[in-house]
Parts: sequence; C-alpha cells; structure tokens
Amino acid sequence: MSTPDIPLLDIAAWRDGTQAQRARLATRMDQALRQSGFLLIENHGVPAALRQRVRDEATRFFALPAEAKRRYATSVGGRGWIPLGGEANSFYGEAADPARADLKESISNGRDFLTGDAKTDQAWFAPNVWPAECPELESLAEEFTELVRGLYYDLLRMGAVALGLDEGFFVSHVLRGPQTFNINRYPPLSATGPASDGQYRVAPHTDWGILTVLDRQPGYGGLQVQALDGTWADAPYVPDALTVNVADLLSRWTGERWRSTRHRVLPPPRQAPDEELISLIVFLEAEMDTVIRPVTGDLTLEPVVAGDWYRLRESAATVAGS
Repeated sequence: MSTPDIPLLDIAAWRDGTQAQRARLATRMDQALRQSGFLLIENHGVPAALRQRVRDEATRFFALPAEAKRRYATSVGGRGWIPLGGEANSFYGEAADPARADLKESISNGRDFLTGDAKTDQAWFAPNVWPAECPELESLAEEFTELVRGLYYDLLRMGAVALGLDEGFFVSHVLRGPQTFNINRYPPLSATGPASDGQYRVAPHTDWGILTVLDRQPGYGGLQVQALDGTWADAPYVPDALTVNVADLLSRWTGERWRSTRHRVLPPPRQAPDEELISLIVFLEAEMDTVIRPVTGDLTLEPVVAGDWYRLRESAATVAGS
C-alpha cells in the first residue's frame, strides 16, 4: 500500500510571504496534487467558532421530525434538504446503485449571486431554501462560504503559479461561477442499521468541478483516499485544518497532471455505533460557460463545457423518486 502525499500547507505563507516562500509553497502544492490530489490547509482564516455555529444550527434542523424536514426536500443539485437515500455517488462511467444509496442526509444551498444573464441565473443561481425553524443558518452559511471562497481564489492563484501560468488565469474564469455548500449529516449505526455490502456514508467517487473545500470531523467512519496503486488510506486529520481536493474539471484543465482522486466516507462503524459526524463541504465551480481546455499535461484531451459536464454528473448521482 502506498500512502497518499497529503501535506499540510500554511496559506499565510502565500498571502503574506516573500516571493521565495510563495514559490516553494506553489511547488509543494504541485507535487501533492500530482500524487494525491489532496491538501490540508492551515491558517486559512475561517474561524473554528463560526464552523461550530454552522454545525450547531444544522444539527437543530437535522433533529426535526421527518415531516417537518420534508417541506424542504429537494434532489441532487437543488436547494434544500436531501434526505437519507436521496443520493448515490459513483465514479464517472460506473452506474450508481440506488439500493446502496449514501448513508447521509444533507442541507444544500448555493451561492447568493446573480450574473445578470437571466438564463444563466435561472440554471445555476436558483434561490436558496432556508428552514424557518433555524433562522440563523442562512447568515452563518453565507459568512462561512464567503471566507471559503476567498481561500478558493488564493489556492487557484497559487496553482497557476505552480504551473507557470499568469497568476490570475484560473481566477478569471471562476469569479462569476456558482458553488454548492452541503452540510452532510452522517447518522450513527444505531439509527441507520448495518450498511449493505458495498454501501458507504459516501460511496467512492470523484468530485465534479474545480476544487472542494471540506471541514470534517474525525471518526471511525471517516474519509478515505485512493492511492496511486488502487489501495485505500485514511485521510490525515489535523485539528483546525481544512481539507482541499482537486475535482474533475480542474484535473482536465491541467491535462490530468493534477489528480481528481477517488475518495469515500466509510459506513457507520461497529466500533462506535453512536458515532454521528457533520461535514461542511463547499464545491467550487468555474463559470458554467467556460470551455475547459488542457493548459498542460495531456493536451490531446477533448475540451468540455463546464455546465454540460456538471449536469451529466448531477443526473447520475440522483436517486429516482427521492
């Protein structure tokens, strides 16, 4: 088994460091994204107290009776509550199995932004649906995602430098792009019962867009990353650090120099039947009319339109009738 290279990088050295410090950090980023596709980021500026307040408010929602939550129900890609059994992740090209739907429920919301183009805004910036029972959740989510978006831009600037591009290359194509913020609850074994064979809290998959920023809690039923040799390894956890991974479109943009790596969240563990975890996950995208053409790596990869790719993956993950 090979251990994935997932380093802890100090983003403050990019934001406030010397040119030499910034160059070293960009080089280390490139090394890791070529090998594992994952990073840990410290000193990111997203306060722990804010992250806890988001979790606390979301926990209030998840504790509501099912009939109350059902008023906010939606499908994958929508705004609102995705119930247990509503999503079945899979790797691109492999069919998702609704009988092994992910053992999680989610609150999903998007970027509060309008481009001014009515067609684009209707398709990608639908109004959010916030539960009346949790009145603080909207403002907390907006504060959290605004800070994460600032980190996103810094990581893309660092990545451009790592590849020898103009520092603003990637950022220039994402400023008007959407995002999805999922608050995932992974219920305990005592609530879900034993997982079916091949069923997970989140099944093995890759993310679809540019970068994903994750604030996770440690646990037995936690995040695993697939290594280059196909084996699985527990993702490292560092208190207060955020986990970042490359998604499909950024991998394609780099001619697959950077890996969009399969990852999964293990099923509820027998060792801790009452373990319940909540993850805060921001999926960050390009502007949806962006044509993604390789700028390095395998230049023969066919270009794709960001929005077309995203809708393809979204439909594959939705469980019919959920």
